[in-house]
Amino acid sequence: MASISIAGDTSGSITLAAPAVAGTNTLTLPANTGTIITTASSGQVIPKAALPTGSVLQVVSTTKTDTFSTSSTSFTDITGLSVSITPSSASSKIFVTANLVAASGGVYYILGAFRLVRDSTAICVGNTTSGYASATVGTQRSSLDLNSAYNVGMSYLDSPSTTSSITYKVQVFCENASYSVCVNRTGNDTGSAGYSARSASTITVMEIAA
Repeated sequence: MASISIAGDTSGSITLAAPAVAGTNTLTLPANTGTIITTASSGQVIPKAALPTGSVLQVVSTTKTDTFSTSSTSFTDITGLSVSITPSSASSKIFVTANLVAASGGVYYILGAFRLVRDSTAICVGNTTSGYASATVGTQRSSLDLNSAYNVGMSYLDSPSTTSSITYKVQVFCENASYSVCVNRTGNDTGSAGYSARSASTITVMEIAA
């Protein structure tokens, strides 16, 4: 078996050994400076630009464990439910997913609408129509009592077209200012473990190679 031995800069050597194969095969080396990564490589990573389309380049997540409530009839930030990411390429997509636990804070059928926001721009929302809120998840009217809460899930593949830091967050509004919408707790929030569980909400963003 033919082989080529290359002396190390200070000591030792590297031997390139050809496999026992029939016919002629070509191994083309890249025409640039870099390091060849092998299965035994340590402390090395594949450059993000070399990963195929659809690869996950980075993941950032925030978990909100405290409670929140609002009576605002305009969209309001849910404090603590935001996450920032700096895309490595302007062509990257950002997959956003948020999961909340929400409840009515005053009357069992009064709840709210939720939307995803990039910096100050609402994303993944319905068409703006007079008399309707433009939201990701529309106004919910629940038949549950004040000891209950419900799950809100949102996801969206965004195209921010930037390599600057961006912040994704969730906003909510209450359909009636006389009542409130609660996050991570029930409306009664009586402290009874059997009826008024405290919950957690999350927002996660993933940079996807495009």
